[in-house]
Amino acid sequence: MLSITELSVRIAGRLLIDHGSAQIVPGARVGFVGRNGVGKSTLFSAIRGELPTETGTITIPPRWRVGSLAQEAPNGPESLIEIVLRADLERDALLREAETAHDPHRIADIHTRLVDIDAHSAPARAAAILNGLGFSTADQARACQEFSGGWRMRVALAATLFAAPDLLLLDEPTNYLDLEGTLWLEDHLANYPRTVIVISHDRDLLDTSVDQILHLDRGKLTLYKGTYSSFEEQRATREMLDAKHAKRQADERKRLQAFVDRFKAKASKARQAQSRVKMLERMKPVTALVTQDVREISFPVPEKMLSPPIIAVDDVTVGYDRKKPVLNRVTLRIDGDDRIALLGSNGNGKSTLVKLLANRLPPFAGNVTRAEKLAVGYFAQHQLDELDVDASPYDHIRRLMPDAPETKVRGRTGAIGFSGKAGDTPVQNLSGGEKARLLLGLATFFGPNMIILDEPTNHLDIDSRAALAEAINEFPGAVIMVSHDRYLIEACADQLWVVADHKVTSFEGDLDDYRRMVLSARGMRASSRDRQVDASEKSQRSKPEKRTPLKQKISEAETEIERINGIIAKIDAALALPDLFTRDPKQAGQLSKARTAAERALQRAEEAWLAASSQYEETG
Repeated sequence: MLSITELSVRIAGRLLIDHGSAQIVPGARVGFVGRNGVGKSTLFSAIRGELPTETGTITIPPRWRVGSLAQEAPNGPESLIEIVLRADLERDALLREAETAHDPHRIADIHTRLVDIDAHSAPARAAAILNGLGFSTADQARACQEFSGGWRMRVALAATLFAAPDLLLLDEPTNYLDLEGTLWLEDHLANYPRTVIVISHDRDLLDTSVDQILHLDRGKLTLYKGTYSSFEEQRATREMLDAKHAKRQADERKRLQAFVDRFKAKASKARQAQSRVKMLERMKPVTALVTQDVREISFPVPEKMLSPPIIAVDDVTVGYDRKKPVLNRVTLRIDGDDRIALLGSNGNGKSTLVKLLANRLPPFAGNVTRAEKLAVGYFAQHQLDELDVDASPYDHIRRLMPDAPETKVRGRTGAIGFSGKAGDTPVQNLSGGEKARLLLGLATFFGPNMIILDEPTNHLDIDSRAALAEAINEFPGAVIMVSHDRYLIEACADQLWVVADHKVTSFEGDLDDYRRMVLSARGMRASSRDRQVDASEKSQRSKPEKRTPLKQKISEAETEIERINGIIAKIDAALALPDLFTRDPKQAGQLSKARTAAERALQRAEEAWLAASSQYEETG
């Protein structure tokens, strides 16, 4: 059990956790929630032993392994599968020792332990996790350094999940994932066999993957049974009861104080007055839970609604290299009040499509017709880095209103959520959520007819995401969104478009249908990764592209066969020792068990080699 008792943690003089207590039982799946900046990541650091505590204790069972997502993305020439496999430190150490061990007893111990931890199935498990997070079989054999920072953070997540620690700490794990990866992660965490605590602002993950909610509010920890929806209901009830209790107590304190004030000077009532004073002193104050209202988000109304369609795309090919277009022969239309969510794995062209629609990327071929005077507001995560870090929100608004009077500029700055002193805070001192709010305000400043939102929720907490959904639903123009937040899509979108295989197609089902399709497809690819590439993939890949990963698989299988044969030879040498079975029958039995497991692993490796070799010959 993870036991947190009367814990207090202070950062830079600010008390974030104030005598907080919680008991997390083994096997619990806990969603850790609270407003941005209240100290959730701080508690994780304290659990890992990275921060000193003022008071209290954190007790973790001594045999538990604690794992969390690395702060920096992995890099280097190693393949993705190698990096993930290395995350299982025990397996990696045992395999290294097995290559050099000579003592028959130690060899037996090593291979018995490898059998116990199911080491021979590790490559398959690692490949399944990488596949679930969006890496194809070919990707898994590529060097880590070939991928961007966001994709390498997925590798770090895959390594953490593969290590399967007894206590898994995940801090906003979906920030680097697309919707498809998020759906897979939800399913994986829902079936995680050990204890997991996940910090997340994703409602659907918290409703799908956890069975308890740990809430950090004003320094106090409260553990609720159930999902996030259940937590909201329980907390609302508690707020109501506490508010009533606080009112009753305030009324009682007022009555007692009035008695004291009235009779404290009268000798005949002095004893009764003193008694009331003691009652007041003993009365423990009840603080009603004050609802922390989130600042609303609003989008300016366009001056004029345009006649449909506002954008018509006809047989368009677009991308960044004419020889390798991202999207081919795209035909679609957008009307003035459409609400469209773009689905599809990262790298398939969602951002390319929104850049085309935003008129930031010209087509190679085909026609794009836009309504006259069409204004588009475009929000993308990378634009957060383009904000002037030394300027304040007021400065950014002033640049858009150079001739406006001071009161109007201040009014517009407040309208996007930065009233008073907040408007003069330098951008470099704003939180991620505040920067996102500022960018949303700037992108929609002039009342666009269409708003494009590319992953707008990454830095927003749950309440701010709800405010964003409300703003989208109140906006009368068109909205195109790319998001891994299922709640936002379900709350706002009335059309789903899938961007995949160089095409854009309408998806007729809902997100539940899409989730089932994604999980089924990724599960099938994981289980058949060594089988023949299916016909659809064959039609999309050239022969050299198909042969390269197959050649890599053949080489890997040959290396594995050689390694296992070496292990079997060592076990056979140990079993051949004179009088082993009479002198140490237990040790002999363990060696025999290890040899059987090694033979099974050898058979699997040989089957993989045969399958890859057959496919390689067919593509020739």
